[in-house]
Amino acid sequence: MAFPQIVSREEWTTAREQLLEEEKALTRARDQLSAARRAMPVVPVEKEYVFDSPSGRVTLLDLFQGRRQLIVRHFMFAPEAKEGCVGCSMQADNVGNLSHMHARDTSFVMIARAPIEKIEQFKARMGWSHIPWVSSFGSDFNYDFNVSMEKGELPAVSSFIRDGEKIYHASSVFDRGGEVFINTYNYLDVTPLGRQEEGLAHPWDWWRHHDRYDSDEAVNPGENWWTGVNKFRVRQDGAPAQPAEAGTQ
Repeated sequence: MAFPQIVSREEWTTAREQLLEEEKALTRARDQLSAARRAMPVVPVEKEYVFDSPSGRVTLLDLFQGRRQLIVRHFMFAPEAKEGCVGCSMQADNVGNLSHMHARDTSFVMIARAPIEKIEQFKARMGWSHIPWVSSFGSDFNYDFNVSMEKGELPAVSSFIRDGEKIYHASSVFDRGGEVFINTYNYLDVTPLGRQEEGLAHPWDWWRHHDRYDSDEAVNPGENWWTGVNKFRVRQDGAPAQPAEAGTQ
């Protein structure tokens, strides 16, 4: 990428003021989109889902921890995988202090199909002691919310709201909709060089686990095979439901 044009402070100020108008328009559009998302209807969660946690078995209702809302980060970590997904890990690295969400009556949890013992080991390696995490292995949860398919795992973020003990599914975000959760991107986007992804086969090819950037054997994120799959209609279109795994590993 070419070095930016060099101009006087006055010329820069004029250009910056012009860009500011575009930024304001984007902010207003984002506010409108957020309002439209809040106005979406919700769907009752009729099935009781049970997960493995470090302290034992917990339900979806338990994950609310008494709060009104729950955000679930569907993390790509299959039972047979040695470690969690590189891209999902990048999003996890961008999860801050959860007290701010808690102050708005909202809980947050990571959910993956890997056994809880494997999750705990990976979580310790990555330094995510502040992030609650449970295993959905042996449950239909991933399949019912279209983040586990015959071909593999998918990343997503879902939100739920409860009325007493009744839980409702409010939203799910897939693909580039999840970029908003990567603050690394938001910071890079205000720099002259930006994300520096020009020339890569895939924009995400530079991602690595944060403790592997200096390793020649670091895992590349690989193909984004789920792009183009309509995640909202996988089960509705008659695709066979994946059976829940028997037992735990």
